[in-house]
Amino acid sequence: MNYHKGYVYELMDKGGPTDIREPYFKEAVDEMMRARTLCAKANAKLPDDPTYVADLEELFGRKLDDVRILTPFTCDFGNRVKFGKGVFINHSAILSASGGIEFEDGVMAAPGLKIATINHDMYDRHLTYTYGKVLIKKNAWLGLGATICPGVTIGKYAVVAAGAVVTKDVPDYAVVGGVPAKVIKMLDPDKMKD
Repeated sequence: MNYHKGYVYELMDKGGPTDIREPYFKEAVDEMMRARTLCAKANAKLPDDPTYVADLEELFGRKLDDVRILTPFTCDFGNRVKFGKGVFINHSAILSASGGIEFEDGVMAAPGLKIATINHDMYDRHLTYTYGKVLIKKNAWLGLGATICPGVTIGKYAVVAAGAVVTKDVPDYAVVGGVPAKVIKMLDPDKMKD
């Protein structure tokens, strides 16, 4: 069977499944290698060498003059990540982005953020993958070492506590923590400053 360019991404957008044995999956493998190479180039530079930003701009296919990402940084699908304005991602982030990740304006991430958008099929775990897009809404704050699982939406102005593992959507203005993360309290929207 012949597959058109982008077919693998259409499957990912639908949640999968994809099968790594199928010819369409080569496009995904090519992107993974491109992304890993660009991350390796950026990470090989000293943190005070501003030229690493050019590697990340190539990775994401956009200027990053309104986004700040500190190295070391790992992302396997640069073409599947979208940024709003004023996003800050501190060092040691790992974005497993095949299912798609979107950071809206003003999102902040502490060191060690992990976002997964892919999972292995429970019964065919070596060959078949499923996907779920992750959306981080406006001005959300992701704490040190937070883990965001596939298909999760983090609400606007929400706070994810350090070390939390988020398996379900987080409401706007919620503070969540724990494993799995649960709502600890709600913030007062009237007190928020942009």
